[in-house]
Amino acid sequence: MQNVKSDIFTHRGSHFDLGIETAKWMQQTPLLKNREKEWKKRVPRFDIHIKETYDIFQVYAPQIWEEINGMQEVLNIPTSQMILNFAHYRFTPLKNSGCTVFLGDDYMVRNYDYHPATYDGRYLLFQPNDGGLAHVAPTSRVTGRMDGMNEAGLAMGYNFMHRKHPGNGFVCYMIGRLILQYCKDVPEAIKLLEEIPHRSSFSYIVMDKHLNHAIIEVSPRSIEVRYDRTCTNHFKLLTHENRNYTKESKERLSRLLKKTPQHLDKMDAFQMFNDPKFEIYSKLFKSWSGTIHTSMYEPQSLTAYIALGENQSPLKVDFSKWLTGSSLNETQITGKIDTDLTFATE
Repeated sequence: MQNVKSDIFTHRGSHFDLGIETAKWMQQTPLLKNREKEWKKRVPRFDIHIKETYDIFQVYAPQIWEEINGMQEVLNIPTSQMILNFAHYRFTPLKNSGCTVFLGDDYMVRNYDYHPATYDGRYLLFQPNDGGLAHVAPTSRVTGRMDGMNEAGLAMGYNFMHRKHPGNGFVCYMIGRLILQYCKDVPEAIKLLEEIPHRSSFSYIVMDKHLNHAIIEVSPRSIEVRYDRTCTNHFKLLTHENRNYTKESKERLSRLLKKTPQHLDKMDAFQMFNDPKFEIYSKLFKSWSGTIHTSMYEPQSLTAYIALGENQSPLKVDFSKWLTGSSLNETQITGKIDTDLTFATE
């Protein structure tokens, strides 16, 4: 069991300035060096095209491109390397991963399950002044978001399905960012997911302030929407797209269904996800599917909760109050995970 931490950052201002501040933070960590080591061990199975990537960002996310420019001004590395590490748009199978989501009456709770070496250890509250919605989220690969909630009350999380037969398109954590930054409700999230190109197959789970919710099953080839409250790591509608091995995912879903009554209290749900004894929290870190954080979002009150590792009391963030100008006193999230594998920033 090791102690782990995630830094909390807040930024009000332009995307370019966020990029500058982000790059300064990166310079104080070994994140870029660790990322370069990963690319040497695992040669990218995709191509990088600068013009095509620039063009797609001008269509869907020009502000995020400005953020990348701000980072480049400080880091002073080639555009191709910036795109490789931070644009998350890929042309042409990595490891398995987990993740479990439950939609309660007025909240969404999820476990983020993956490999610690890919984890930024950075939790961000961002209020842009040059376009896009303010949001609170743990960051993924610096510019991406793995789950979160925006100022309109739209909460988002995603679950891995498979990476077979990939297409040219955005990867999951950049898609998560696009949803949070540009969608105000469930219909807008569905519309965006129908329009953008997808690299791999994931389910995107969304809930808005009206308590509408949806699980959008997406592959590079098709998209289907179901209105359910539980999601693990297999499709229920795009079943032809599923991996050959879905036994563990289906067993975890069965356990989840047995433990989640119709009106489950939100803090009981959080504990159930965060305590290994309930068998939803995973310790399979070396298999790229250990639980790194548990997060929960309340769209109507704009309240976010997050805990790092197992059996932790969550940090509660009043995002609504922060949006009106209040400061956030906390600067770090701490916890414990049962592995000797370290975060990308350590």
